[in-house]
Amino acid sequence: MNGAPLGRKKLPQLIALMFGTLALHNVQAQTADGNEALQSVEVRGIRETLKRNLAEKRDALNVVDSVTAEDLGKFPDKNVADSLQRIPGISVDRTWGEGRDIFVRGTDKNLNMTQLNGQSVASAYWWKNDAQSRGFNYDILPSELVGSLDVFKSPSADLDEGSIGGLVIVRTRKPLQFKKPFTAQASAEATYSDLPKKTDPQFSGLVNWVNEAKTFGVLVALSRQERTMRRDGLENFTDATKYNIIDQNGAVTPNAYASWGGGTPIFRQDRERTTGNITLQLRPTPQSDISLNYLNSDMKMDNSNQNYLWQIGGLADAGNNIRVDNPRFINNSDGGKSVVGGTVGPANGVSFEPIYREAYVKSKVVDLEGSYDGDNWKLHAQAGTTSGSGGSKHDRNFWFTGNTRATINIAPDTYEVKYLDMSPLDPSKLTLQSARDWIRRMESKENYGQADLTIDLENPYIKSVKVGLKYRDNKVQNRRTIGTVGPGSVGWIPYTLADLSTGPSPIISQEAATAGSLTQFAWVDDGLAASKGFTMYDKGMVYKEAKGEYYRIQEKISAAYVRADYGFDKWRGDFGVRLVRTRQTSDAYQDLDGTGNYVLGSVGRSYTDALPNINVVYDFRKDLLLRAAASRVMARNTFSDLSASTEVSGTTNAATAGNPLLKPYHANQFEIGAEWYFADASLLSATAFAKQLDTFIYTSTAMENVAGVQRPVTRPHNADNGAKVNGLEIQWQQAFGSSGFGTVVNFTYTDAKTGAAAGGRKLNVIGNSKNQMNASVFYEKNSYSVRLSYNYRSKSYGGLDQGGQDVTSAYGQWDATANWDITPQLSIFASAVNIGNELIRTNTTDGLPVGVYENGARYSVGLRGKF
Repeated sequence: MNGAPLGRKKLPQLIALMFGTLALHNVQAQTADGNEALQSVEVRGIRETLKRNLAEKRDALNVVDSVTAEDLGKFPDKNVADSLQRIPGISVDRTWGEGRDIFVRGTDKNLNMTQLNGQSVASAYWWKNDAQSRGFNYDILPSELVGSLDVFKSPSADLDEGSIGGLVIVRTRKPLQFKKPFTAQASAEATYSDLPKKTDPQFSGLVNWVNEAKTFGVLVALSRQERTMRRDGLENFTDATKYNIIDQNGAVTPNAYASWGGGTPIFRQDRERTTGNITLQLRPTPQSDISLNYLNSDMKMDNSNQNYLWQIGGLADAGNNIRVDNPRFINNSDGGKSVVGGTVGPANGVSFEPIYREAYVKSKVVDLEGSYDGDNWKLHAQAGTTSGSGGSKHDRNFWFTGNTRATINIAPDTYEVKYLDMSPLDPSKLTLQSARDWIRRMESKENYGQADLTIDLENPYIKSVKVGLKYRDNKVQNRRTIGTVGPGSVGWIPYTLADLSTGPSPIISQEAATAGSLTQFAWVDDGLAASKGFTMYDKGMVYKEAKGEYYRIQEKISAAYVRADYGFDKWRGDFGVRLVRTRQTSDAYQDLDGTGNYVLGSVGRSYTDALPNINVVYDFRKDLLLRAAASRVMARNTFSDLSASTEVSGTTNAATAGNPLLKPYHANQFEIGAEWYFADASLLSATAFAKQLDTFIYTSTAMENVAGVQRPVTRPHNADNGAKVNGLEIQWQQAFGSSGFGTVVNFTYTDAKTGAAAGGRKLNVIGNSKNQMNASVFYEKNSYSVRLSYNYRSKSYGGLDQGGQDVTSAYGQWDATANWDITPQLSIFASAVNIGNELIRTNTTDGLPVGVYENGARYSVGLRGKF
């Protein structure tokens, strides 16, 4: 198979290269070890990092887990989201090969917030199908710039509302945390991606200066990463439209679902991420502290996707009739049928769509923070602005078709097609029919201000009281301009695929393919696409704003909170309440008469929430504590769900729309647990949790008039019956004395149930996996360390799809890291990600395939230095 055997051989070779001569240097390493005092900002080594993580967890009043960086570029994983997955209850979406979104305790990614230094970060996505959410795009944040991560699973009143599963706070470093007057650190790395067979560079650097009085400091950090990505797939474009299926004898099966079609895509992307961080910190008096932090992340995400396509629903006539010889059907959960096989064509029996995108993602943060410590009080204030944008400067496609009969067979994890009258390797059989260009921009911006006062009390029970105010004003906007060109346009040339091709594609999807899957076809040469195809675009393309897809949502959020910390005997904790007022306005264009005369409309709403909480810790003895927590929490709907716009698919006849009157999520949540710190850097703990959600969001589809055309439109709705999420987290962490060996293992069980949606349908909670496990084994002694990690999540559920519900199969992934400190200032490291080249498979609960994707393994080796 492609990639996996070769990849499995490379890891031992890589580690052998690093450590094969270790015995010759062992005496030198032992001599160098410990010669230099560690700075307070640094925690060197796996064991010391885990020890610090446990210290923060043990002292916390909340149910919280932490991850701290060992050194610059020495984070447990290269991606921040991948590091979070080592924490109990967290799993990661790896659709694009790297962790990008997180799921916490059985809740969807949109129900968990991530903040930078306690404040929101505006983020966006480049892909059209990535709707604007409240999740955090971890692509923008390299791990090299992070000092620590905290995951709060139980809230306090002074923490921002908006999370059902958990709140993640990413903390960057500050200049005055460094003890030395001058610090410089840098790392250089080469990463080999197995699927595209490419090696790319990465560089990170940090310079920190502190004046002699230690009252002023400047930190400058920069990370530059390039990555060549390839993702192979097999796809089935499910559709909510119902058709009349007519067989070769004229027999009709009415009101049957049919996929629009499917294909064999090869996705390639050149990622370039440049992230810079500048922090100024001033301490004019021993009691005061002022810091100004600037973060800018700029990602170029240019990519192409070439997909050789078959169609079923895409071949329907104006009356929604499709002719299929020898059709096969399955029954759906909603009582309908779906066609899963048969022969279509010959007219337009095959299509081919190459797409070229100039894509980008940008985020920026400017944050000013200050504090003053009085005799028994502390004043803290923070204000700033954050903005993000993403999309495509161009999203160009070519649409080729050919005449052939196509025999289709789809089943769970099975995507098979046979073209009876032509070879997919023959480019002369396909002719260019049309082309289009999308210019899309997704924008997000938030301004915020916060101030709070903490008063220390001389009270035997209440130790301190904190009161505060916070205001946020955020706005998101989405727009798309569509360009079209085709026969009759200026400069139009009816190319055949042979005019733009120089040979076949690579052999793709070898790990996922079954006997009848298409794995190679004639494709477009990138150079010819630019020199011939794009030149034609420039001559004849006519652009028009897609007003029906435009939306703008503005939120003004005001919060007031009071928190009391208490402690007596062996008891400690906090309790408080947060009052929040949310005002939302959703603007969109509406085609009221179906004639294309769009009118900008607005829908507004507001609501107030009172969110009490309590955290309780009982220190049973020095090494054993008990925890309990109860709270009322809320999360706001995604921006795309709240939009008043309607967006028509670029591929199928269907459309999606929002619902600006959706109710937010609310939940009562409880937890109780025990933590036993039985040895140095060791922990055994268990936590039971329960979440009772007042509502959940589901989608339904109905025929609507969209711009004068009857289309199936899918909208979100509130389910009044709510959902329950109950679970158990178990964690074992242990360093085995002086042997150098250690392990970190955690397991999370989640039982999630929903009430019935409209129509009595029973759904699974979106984003939930019943079982999750993270396990790491490490060896660290003297100057070298090795760690092997495994991450697993059982099947997880997505949205409603063609009469059923999407379900992604269980996924497990092996990763490894190794490090050798050649001297106290210089080290060499290596890592391997997705060693087994695991596949991501999605089907519906009724047995329809949706997609299977292969991202390949990655191997890195690098050098790290500090001065």
